[in-house]
Amino acid sequence: MLDRLRAIVGAQQVLTGGEATAYLTDWRKRFIGHAQAVVRPANVEEVAAVVRLCAQTRTPVVPQGGNTGLVGGATPDTAGQAVVMSLTRLNNIRSIDILNNTAIVEAGVVLQTLQERAREAGRLFPLSLAAQGSATIGGNLSTNAGGTQVLRYGNARELCLGLEVVTAEGEIWNGLTGLRKNNTGYDLRDIFIGAEGTLGVITAACMKLYPLPASSGTALIALHSVSQALRLLELSQGIAGPTLTGFELFNELCLSLVEKHFSPQKSPFEQRYPQYVLLELSNHEPEEQTRLLMERLLEAAFEEELVADAVLAQNTKQAQQLWALRENISEAQAAEGKNIKHDISVPISRISEFVSQTDALLQQHFPHVRMVTFGHLGDGNLHYNVSAASAETLQPPFEPSINKLSEAKIAQNAHEISRKTEEKLLLQQSAIYQLVHDQVHRFGGSISAEHGIGQLKREELPRYKSAVEMRLLQTIKNALDPQGIMNPGKML
Repeated sequence: MLDRLRAIVGAQQVLTGGEATAYLTDWRKRFIGHAQAVVRPANVEEVAAVVRLCAQTRTPVVPQGGNTGLVGGATPDTAGQAVVMSLTRLNNIRSIDILNNTAIVEAGVVLQTLQERAREAGRLFPLSLAAQGSATIGGNLSTNAGGTQVLRYGNARELCLGLEVVTAEGEIWNGLTGLRKNNTGYDLRDIFIGAEGTLGVITAACMKLYPLPASSGTALIALHSVSQALRLLELSQGIAGPTLTGFELFNELCLSLVEKHFSPQKSPFEQRYPQYVLLELSNHEPEEQTRLLMERLLEAAFEEELVADAVLAQNTKQAQQLWALRENISEAQAAEGKNIKHDISVPISRISEFVSQTDALLQQHFPHVRMVTFGHLGDGNLHYNVSAASAETLQPPFEPSINKLSEAKIAQNAHEISRKTEEKLLLQQSAIYQLVHDQVHRFGGSISAEHGIGQLKREELPRYKSAVEMRLLQTIKNALDPQGIMNPGKML
């Protein structure tokens, strides 16, 4: 098998042993798998040849992009039979069509690279994620990624017009149409987007581009409640209309963690507040018009007593500093310690009720947990994460005699308390998942908004989807991957 793979992609592009290790673990180091080899094809023809070989030998294929996923969707199982297919060498931007506002890009193109190339051509590619420096377009499409500008531009699905896909039999489907209207049968594109590589391998895509905005405005707004944030969203949509590009919510703990782990980043406010909204407008009018629109919006918000304080970025550097407070939340939480992540969505109108009720239930059943809640309020997507209590809140006050302990000893005590608290939290993981997901379901939401199902939520899916829906999903899987070799054990 290894010799045949080497004949297809070249000996240097078939990795085994220590060379393959980095490809066998997910970003969070939660899932660790084994594989016969990691193959790194250079083009769609090599991808097709590898899949044909795997189909002939009934070898599982695990497609992988930037390996930044959070649910184990690109990690092989522990059987050691799979071939991991890294698509990072498929990194060409084949064409940019200015008049059609499209770009045809290969699956291994890094998201940030497409953003930069589009900007050089005078166009905007609006998909924006914290991991955009390493996440790839193929991975973005396979999980139907969202990000911070979904409110205006939509998820990855809405940004894609066509695909090139290698099927489970190793055939190449070229659907790289740049058409915005094409009503000629079943929408094959939408079947493969969000399928997490379980139906075929996305090798290229035709993505939408947009004219570059002439100006933008960014404000960080402090509030006392999530309900105020929802009213602010409604007000902002009424005043700013389609210029409202981003509306990101995060709580005080998120901000505190960023300040703690990403010094010298700090809050621009003198006081602390329960909630914050990072609001962005982008406009095709001059900068002065955007500023006036933002000022009008903030003035209306203050008149309604929706906001406690606000800071308006005066230039690009200040806007970047405000965005850094939001974009570093995930990394700051990881630096703080292990946590239980929930990538969920609920109807926007019910977010406040969901957060207040679910927070209360978690505190009732799992005392001392901390909620690291942030997300894209404008599309109902919350990263509703549960973290262990800090050592400072659990460690009893030191007696005067104990205060004489060295700082190293005190730090060691705090570290031990943190470790034990994290271990206790992870032992309660299944119960916490079920409580939160049951609440999501009760509020008419989804247990996965933009990260996919992967291995992490595979067993949860049948709890919240009807038997009819599960049968339909399995029917599609059986039809397009009858041997079950495409990313087995993910989603279904």
